[in-house]
Parts: sequence; C-alpha cells; structure tokens
Amino acid sequence: MKRLFFSFLALMTAIATEGVAQPNERLLTMEEAVLGRGLAIENIQCTWRSNGASYTVIEGKELYDVNPETNERKLLTTLEKMNRIVGADLKRIPAHTLTGKGTLRFYAGRELVGFDTNVDTMIHRFPIPEGAQNLRYADEGRFLFTRENNLYHTERDGSVYAITENADKNIVSGQSVSRNEFGIVGGMFPAPDKIQVAFFQKDESNVKTFPLLNINTRTGESVEIKYPMAGMASEKVRLGIYNYETRKTVWVEPTDFDEERYLTCISWGPDSKTVYIQVLDRAQKHMHLNAYSAEDGSFIKTILAEENEKYVEPQFDLHFIKGEPEKFIYTTSNRDGWRNLYLCSLADGSIERLTKVDADVELVAVHGRYLYYYTTEFSPVERHLVRLDRKTGKTLRLTTEPGVHLCTISPDGRYFFDSYSSLDVPRVVRIAQTDGKKSRELLRAEDPSKELNYGTIELGTVKSADGNYDNYYRLIKPHNFDPAKKYPVILYVYGGPHSQMVTNSFQAQLRRWEMYMAQRGYVVFVMDNRGTTNRGLAFEQAIHGQCGKCEMADQMAGLEWLLAHEWCDRDRVGVHGWSYGGFMTISLMTNYPEVFKVGVAGGPVIDWKWYEVMYGERYMDHPEKNKEGYASTSLLPMAEKLEGKLLICQGAIDPTVVWQHSLNFVECCIKAGVQVDYFPYPTHEHNVMGKDRIHLMQKVTDYFEDYLR
Repeated sequence: MKRLFFSFLALMTAIATEGVAQPNERLLTMEEAVLGRGLAIENIQCTWRSNGASYTVIEGKELYDVNPETNERKLLTTLEKMNRIVGADLKRIPAHTLTGKGTLRFYAGRELVGFDTNVDTMIHRFPIPEGAQNLRYADEGRFLFTRENNLYHTERDGSVYAITENADKNIVSGQSVSRNEFGIVGGMFPAPDKIQVAFFQKDESNVKTFPLLNINTRTGESVEIKYPMAGMASEKVRLGIYNYETRKTVWVEPTDFDEERYLTCISWGPDSKTVYIQVLDRAQKHMHLNAYSAEDGSFIKTILAEENEKYVEPQFDLHFIKGEPEKFIYTTSNRDGWRNLYLCSLADGSIERLTKVDADVELVAVHGRYLYYYTTEFSPVERHLVRLDRKTGKTLRLTTEPGVHLCTISPDGRYFFDSYSSLDVPRVVRIAQTDGKKSRELLRAEDPSKELNYGTIELGTVKSADGNYDNYYRLIKPHNFDPAKKYPVILYVYGGPHSQMVTNSFQAQLRRWEMYMAQRGYVVFVMDNRGTTNRGLAFEQAIHGQCGKCEMADQMAGLEWLLAHEWCDRDRVGVHGWSYGGFMTISLMTNYPEVFKVGVAGGPVIDWKWYEVMYGERYMDHPEKNKEGYASTSLLPMAEKLEGKLLICQGAIDPTVVWQHSLNFVECCIKAGVQVDYFPYPTHEHNVMGKDRIHLMQKVTDYFEDYLR
C-alpha cells in the first residue's frame, strides 16, 4: 500500500469551497488550494553531467553548463535552437541527461532525441512505437518497451524486436510485479555490459479477477482486473535474461520456498555474468539473497538469509563498489532493528555493519572509500546527509541546517547538491564539497503563502499509548485564533505503513486543505502513530496481525492531549482520511462513537481479507493463520456501532481498494438500520484526480460544515 500513501499525498493537496474572508484579509481560494496556482515554491533545476565535471542549470529558455569549482557558466543551447533543429514545439527545456561528451538526451513528443550541444546538431531520434508503454532507455540508440503483455526492444536502425511473444494474456512480461510492493517500481533491469537485460515475467493464470464497471459505453461494460486477495491464489514470477546479440532468453526460476514466492531487488554483478535476487517466501518471513548465472539462469549460491517471526521486507538493490567487484552494500532492517547498511564480501562471505546507529538510514552513493547516506539519527522528522570513511570508520555530517534534505552526489564524488526545507524555511538550494569545506547557496526561496493569513502551524510530540515513543504531530490553529473561544476539531489521519505525515519540512508537510479548514475556524490535528516509517522495526511492526489497533490507541492518546486544551470543543470532533486513512476513519468512528461526531472516509479498506496478498499477508498474516486478527479488525460487524454522521467516498473503478469493501459496509449499515452517506466517483480509480478533486473536497468540506459546526 506504499503506492496508496504516495498517490494519496498528491490527492490531499485538494481543497473545497471558498469561505468568506473578513475585510482586507486574504484567505486561500478553492483554485489556489486545489491547483496550487501561485503557491509553488521557487526552485532551481540543476542536473549533474554524467562525468561529474559540471552541471546544467535551466534559466527560462536557456540551458547553461556550470563549473562547480569556479562557477563559470557557458551557454549550451536555447529552447529556440532545440525546437528548430529537432523540429519540435517544446514549451520549455525538458528534463534531460547530459553525457561527458555533451550529448543531451530527452523526450520530444513521441520521440527519444539525442542532441549534440557542441555543434547544435541532432545525432539520433527514435520514434516511440504505437501502443508502447513502460519505456526504459537501455543504451545509445536502444530502448525497451512493453505493448499489452509482451516486451520489445528497438535497435539503432529503428527496427523493433519482440523479446517475448505470449498470446496468453495471463503471462505478462517486462512490467512491475507483486503490485509494486518490496520496492518494485518496474520490470526491466539492463545489465552493465549493455548487451543483456533482465526482466520480470508473471503468470496470473490462477489469480481471480474482479469486475470494474466502465460506464462510458452505450450499455456499460465489465472490465476485469487480476486481483490476488489475501489467502487466495497469487501470481507466479520468474526472471528472464535476454541477450540483444543472440536474441535469446534464459530463465531464472528459483526453487526456494513455495511456488508463489516473491522476487525483488534485482541486481547485476559488475561483470554482467551474475544476477542477484532477493527471494522471499509468500509468508514473507524468510528471504534468501541468491546468485544466478546470466549465461544459463542456473543457481550459483545463497549469499545470505534473513528471517523474522513477523515479516521480512526487502526493498533495496545491492550496490557493488567500483574497483572492488567482490564487495557490495546491503540494506536491511531485520538484523539490528533499524534500517542500516552492511558491507558484504562475496570472497569470504563476511558481513560487516557499516552504519552503527540506532536510526533508519538510506544509501545515497558510494565513491571510493567514502559512502554517503541519509540518516534520521539527529531527528526522526528530519533527514540529513552523512559521509562515512570505510577505512577509518569516521563519519562527517554534511548537512547541519535543521530540516529535510534531498541531496545528489556528483558522478566524480567531489560535490553535492542539497535542497532542503524546514518548518519556516520554504526551500534552500546549495552546492557543497563532499569534504564539508566549502558550500555556495544557489537559491533561497520566499514563502509563496505569506500574504494568505495562514494560521499558526505547530510541530511537536505526544507520547504513544504504550508510553514508549514520542509521536510527532502537526497542529494548525484557526485563523485569528482566540484561546477564549471553543473550536471544532478535525483529526486528519492516514496511519499506515510506509507513511510519514509529519516532518520538519516547510510548514511541517502541510496539505492546503488543512489550512483551508483552519482559516474557516477549525482546529486541524495530524499525527504519525506506531506502524509508520522512519522509526525503526519495533515501531513499524507494532501493528502486525492487528492492523488498526495500536494506531487507534495512539491517535486517541494524541487527541486526548489536544482536547485537554479548553479552546477545543469536545462535542465537535471530526475525522477524515483516505485509503488506510479511510480504514482508520471508520475504525475510530465505530470504536469511539462517543468521541467522533462526524467522519469522512475515502477509499476505505473495510476487511483485510479483501485486500491484496502482498500487503495484506505481510501485516496481517494469512487469513487462515490469523482468524482472530482478521475478525477483530474487520469493520463489517462494527457498522451497527456507528452513531455519528459518516460519509464514504469511493472511486467506482478503484483497482487498489476494490469496491467490494465500501459496498459491503453500506450493506451492513442497511441490515443494521444505521444511516450512512455514500458518494461514488464513477470514472475515478483509487484517488479522485484532476479538476474533479475540487468536487470531492467541496463534498468533504460541506459535510463538516453541515454537521460539525
């Protein structure tokens, strides 16, 4: 459900009806809140050249090459030249890569273009074939794509070759598998030698389908999607290795565990002779890191293994160290309770912990003896860059300013870009040396909302229900706040794994809808509970087998702290969330009917037996092995306990949390004689997107205005 969280974040920038501003006061409008027009934070687009000697920066319709040491600038090209030579009608300089030789690569409409900036000449262009999807650049003049369920590649002369030719639509090649869990974001993995590519192939023959309704035809039609529900048959995955020169494929078919095992974190060895796969059993409690021959797909050996009584969740590829082909960096959260980095040796099988901190870290880059990583050791709501000397073990903190930092290391390892923000800092972009000696600020953005009379945003902590953790919250007080008044309260909640709603980034990661409601007189409270990310394995696994239980306990602990303030009206408390947050909304409404007067749940999970195998069985186990857990977290028997006003919104063609969830809850409400409000979005999937988001958030806002005022 990671993808739910990230797509849900985009949704929650939405807003609803305009309120009436006081004279001479400027409040958020609907258009600003939904579309963000005029509220984008200024940024600067810098891209490292592939050899690390310089970087490009876009300034309006001009592209410059900049020397990071001297700051000398050279005009590379202009938008006018690119359009004239390429014969395109680009409105702005596109995202691109720039090689050390000065070749600019970018997409222009339905073509992949190579543009020589030294002589302003187009050196190649490749039309994207009709119906192509999942494009992946392979090397100069060759790219990969899928069409329907098969995988193809182009050659330098523009010819197209089929890598797979399966007539059976249940056999799908080159696409993401396992519903994008386990860090999987695609289905193709080019080898370093550029003459081979590994790719996923999944067999969905045994997976049941779920019907979605397309209303855009004369009589409507059923669209069947493959949806493997918890406890039911799942897809079977194998890895193909295709050679462009021989045009032959060999297959890697692990025999570890059950046949519905998962394959993830596909990594090539530096010599392109070996492929490494993290093989996970369906129960997700055991993982083998295996090596396979790229020549014939045969098993070579198991490098290491992981196991955990709750779950193992591999998410990160191996990172082989340049010049040391027998060594790689491995990321795990299961060996020491934190997501840390290990140095592994293929020669002697040794495993050495490199990042010895009780905090979650993430690898950024490796250059020679130096390893660069993000860490939360200084604060769980901040992200900082640290350099580790592998020879001495000494670390150097490279970002000291409070906040969340996003960094890119130059290909030569000498410099890095750092873009960061914090509660009151919209964005700062700087370039710095990786030895920590010098840095230069490139941009300090202004607050685009400074004229909009935002209410106070507070970042703080409340103890978790078990007293073991500090849970971080974001509190937005009403516009023109008066502590002598009593205000209605809206608890905004997500609460699920792989989410972090509150960080020390600009405005504490505020969604504009929250401020819109605060400007209309609501107290808005958002808090991360146990089960969310960047707090270590024990914090994350607290939800295992009982999704919703400790999350509710933590949310109620935070809410009780908030309601202890006299300016909060205990008789007017609402809750709103989407996806996992929709599940949490209805859980809170039905478990604490005496607290919550109004709720709006979007795309809610109702019963985990109807959710996908990969996510559901990780956090809830197999339904047959955890009958009590599934029964105690199901919201179906809780319908009769609903007392407050509840609105459920659902995309009618939702392929993620399928319609079966919310419709069954509505049916239970009917049988129990309980009133519930329901609003479908007939042509939308899991999130309501585009201009229709205005309609959605107006519906949400109106519901609180009607019943919580």
